Amino acid sequence: MTGRGKALLALAAVASTALALWLTNRAVTPKEYTWNDVVADARKGGYRLVTTDELWERYHKGSKDLLLVDTRQEWEYRTGHIDGAVNFPMEPTGWARWRKRGPMETFLGPDKERGIVFY
Repeated sequence: MTGRGKALLALAAVASTALALWLTNRAVTPKEYTWNDVVADARKGGYRLVTTDELWERYHKGSKDLLLVDTRQEWEYRTGHIDGAVNFPMEPTGWARWRKRGPMETFLGPDKERGIVFY
């Protein structure tokens, strides 16, 4: 390989490494959602929306079909969380969300009728 070929190969390696680091570490900035967006996403995903009053009632009844998921980091969860909530830390990056897709499915389990609240 010539000196020019080696230089191009090194440049390509540096560029691909920089791109990979940028893609895996950039924060996902959520768009501003409207209520109509939430309703549309719920319909598309087959989710049922509940009001805060319904959620409050189910929580205080001690409903076993309600799963509260605290998505903050473990150290934040340990400093205080809603009674009965479980911790599933999620970093605000696209890479982290893609990477945790399988573990999230396992964590949530097969029950598709259970109410799940992420906070």
